[in-house]
Formats: sequence, structure tokens, C-alpha cells
Amino acid sequence: MADVTTSSQLQRLLDKRLREVADFDKLYKDLNPMIPTLFRMLDSDAAFEEFYSVGSLPDHQRFTGKIPFVNRNPGYHIKIEPYEYALGRQLERKFLDDKKYGVFDDEAVSLINSAGRTMEKEAAGVFTGAFSTAFQYQNNEEGIALCGSHKTKSGTSTASGFSNSGTSAMNKTSVAATRILMRQFRNDVSERIEMSDNFALIPPDALADAAYELVNTPKGMDSAEGNVNPQYKRYKVIPYARLDDSDTNNWFMVNMDLMKKALVFISRIKPETRTQIDFHTLVTMISSYMRFAVGTTEWRWIYGHNVT
Repeated sequence: MADVTTSSQLQRLLDKRLREVADFDKLYKDLNPMIPTLFRMLDSDAAFEEFYSVGSLPDHQRFTGKIPFVNRNPGYHIKIEPYEYALGRQLERKFLDDKKYGVFDDEAVSLINSAGRTMEKEAAGVFTGAFSTAFQYQNNEEGIALCGSHKTKSGTSTASGFSNSGTSAMNKTSVAATRILMRQFRNDVSERIEMSDNFALIPPDALADAAYELVNTPKGMDSAEGNVNPQYKRYKVIPYARLDDSDTNNWFMVNMDLMKKALVFISRIKPETRTQIDFHTLVTMISSYMRFAVGTTEWRWIYGHNVT
């Protein structure tokens, strides 16, 4: 009878470092990620997450002896589904021996770095794809791009306060106008919403210096008279380098309070690594797997300029 090799004996083939899982959270922080800054982080244990808004109520009516009862209109249904991502490496036994196994540390770190980069690129797609209806992770009943001319089911007018898309280059005039437009956004029954004054500019790196100059110049902004700059310290500037990969002229204004509610990163399975050795070839295999989604539950947190 042939000898039986137990799983515990096979584990001896694995150097201690080969059995350790890379610390994703620590390595991810070293990448200076944008996701924690911009997105609301949601853990999930479901195949998908659904968001369904309920419409706003109209104003109170004058009481004439009988309370008027009104309907509440439904909002738009949004479904966000996490996708799976994976990557792997195979290392020859001799290669590991010659490198004294230390090379494995680099392989694990590289896989985790790749996972972090993948998440960051996909998250940036919310902004770089803001003017498109080709949604990556979500099905949107409204069918309108994140930055576009939006609709309502209430039947009220959408003539004003329902568009969050422009084409203006970033300058002091367009920035001031965009803030006013955002503060005039309407809810589903076309009533002005209450919006805080906690705004931020999100430019690509190519426009970051111009944004900082606009926000940090107290007087004399493009004027020899030294007039007061009303934009001084009004906005937080959050340069987004990955926007440059798509367009160096487009820029965004966001309301930070609304953004942290509506812009979501859904972590279904956090990046994890696995290792094993093929008994016949002695090849060491290391893999990384994760599952996540990015999306937005509504549009009123952002105004985008698709500059031509």
C-alpha cells in the first residue's frame, strides 16, 4: 500500500512567509488612496445592493377645516452589483530557492498593490464617466448620466434645478456660477433643497494649480484694483490625478455632505491572498481575489463641466 501524505506534511513545503496573508489595509494606505476621501464605504454580504428613493412632500397648505392628504411619489430604483476581480502568479521552486524565498514577499505586495490600483481606477470611473449612461456597476431606472438633465416622476416642472452638467472652463466666474446653480437644485417635487455651503472643487492635476490659486488668493484675483476675492477659502480643493487619464479640462464641484451620503464604494469581499504548492511540479501559486462595486444613489451632490 502506498504511503499516504497528509495535509499537515504538505504544509511543510510552505515557508512561513508563504503562508502569511499580506496586510492589504496597511499597504493600501501607502498608495494614498482617493476612495476613503470621496466615497462612503459600505460593507455588503449580498449579491447586489438596491436603493429606492421616496419622493418629497409638497408645502403645507392653509388649513380650512379639513386636513389635505397628498400622495408621495416614488423615486428611481438603483441596483449596484459588485464584480469579481482576481490575479495570480506562479513561481518555480528553483526560483524561490535561489531568491531565498524573499521574492515571495515582493509578489504578495505586488498583487495587493495591483488590487488597490484596480479599485482606485474603477472608482475614478464615476467621475470620468459622469457624462455617459454606460454605467459600469449599476442599473439606473432614470437612465440619465450622473451629470445631465434629470427627470422626476412627480409631474412637476424640471425647467430649472434639474441639470447638473455644464461646459464651462474652470475660472472664477464659472466656479461662482456653479455654486449658485448647485444651491438651486430642486427635489422631486421641484422645490428647492436645503444644501450646506460645504463645497469642494475636484479638478484633474492639470487644473489643480489654477484651483488652488482661485481659492487661496484673498485679493486682486485677475484684477489690478486689488478687489476682494469672494471665492477665497470658500472651497476645499481635492486634485484627482486619475481624471487626467480621461480628460485634462473637465472639472467638478461637489457638496461634501451630500457626496458622503450618495457616492458609495461597496466592499463585498476585501482583497485577499491565497497560496499553495502543486505537489507534482513544486510550483508555488499565489493569487489575489476581491469583489466590489462603485456607484451613486442620486445626482444632487455633484455638478460636472464637460469642457469642449
